[in-house]
Amino acid sequence: MNEFTFYNPVKLIFGKGALENLPTEVSQYGKKVLVVYGGGSIKKNGVYEAVLNKLSSINCEVFELSGVEPNPRVETARKGIEICKQNEIDLVLAVGGGSVIDCSKLIAAGAKYEGDPWDFVIKKAFPNDALSLGTVLTLAATGSEMNAGSVITNTATEEKFGWGSPFVFPKFSILNPEFTFTVPKEHTVYGMVDIMSHVFEQYFHNATNTPITDEMCEGVLRTVIETAPKLINDLENYELRETILFAGTVGLNGFLSIGSRGDWATHDIEHSVSAIYDIPHGGGLAILFPHWMRHNVKYNPERFAKLATRVFNVDPNNKTVEEIAYEGINQLSEFWKSLGAPSKLSDYGIDDSKFDQMVSHSVDNGPLGNFRKLEADDVYEILRNAL
Repeated sequence: MNEFTFYNPVKLIFGKGALENLPTEVSQYGKKVLVVYGGGSIKKNGVYEAVLNKLSSINCEVFELSGVEPNPRVETARKGIEICKQNEIDLVLAVGGGSVIDCSKLIAAGAKYEGDPWDFVIKKAFPNDALSLGTVLTLAATGSEMNAGSVITNTATEEKFGWGSPFVFPKFSILNPEFTFTVPKEHTVYGMVDIMSHVFEQYFHNATNTPITDEMCEGVLRTVIETAPKLINDLENYELRETILFAGTVGLNGFLSIGSRGDWATHDIEHSVSAIYDIPHGGGLAILFPHWMRHNVKYNPERFAKLATRVFNVDPNNKTVEEIAYEGINQLSEFWKSLGAPSKLSDYGIDDSKFDQMVSHSVDNGPLGNFRKLEADDVYEILRNAL
């Protein structure tokens, strides 16, 4: 294991009655609340009304920012920041999925900054303060409810980057699996792909002696694989939604990467694709991750073979290590396709006409990835194979 310091201050409130805690949590931070949400699904499923009733019970002055995009945009965050500054907001409350939370993190930090919030995303500046942030989660996917990371798109420059700061850890996150019942099958699948991808990113590292986190990663993956086919055919099953919701949180709250440094190249490549084409993040990962794996098998076939045997139950008898590895990757690809996830860039109408731009954005800051460093030629080959 690598030396490490672990820190995660998020108060996680989980279960059917979790929202009952909202008044107590909000009242610790003030009375002026900016409620941030997406396209309006929370108004259809009753979450919006339930949240506002709880805020009303403690006489909060509520402001709203709606319309956060699935790939949240810096332009939208700027609107939220302006609301915060004009109205002296005390708490930003994100009600939605990871996109809403990611946007809210930039709003919370940008409200305490005099420059453009995009400065944080491109690491031109770093937050030294932020408004308090709380979340009410409605989608199992990103784990943003229990981490300090955020991904933001700039449509003007066709760029999409991740950023983070300890100042934007949520103060509290409320998770009721019932709030995910109305998530459509397609987006439920994308969420589960995203969860598994987060685990893969942390599983592929170069640290040694990591049996605990290896087993944790493998356990989360096996659980999602077992649960996913059941859930897509029973979308309002509480126990199945509960399992996947918690898997999303554990998948990216820092626990799985203790003592190691994950790869994250596939996420960087996907960001360069969806920055231009605005495709669902989970859909892009479903396409790209098997190709990243195939591209890197020969670097460390034993690691891929371990995944194949422990997670996908590949029989290793009479097979080379590489054969075991490839069989596991093929099973992953087939599993995601069986759920209805895309498998080719062409499924979204994407061709190679903007590959140069995607590659350039991917390697803007030099070679990407930690498990194995990828140069521009590597990224180009992965994209080409994904067509």
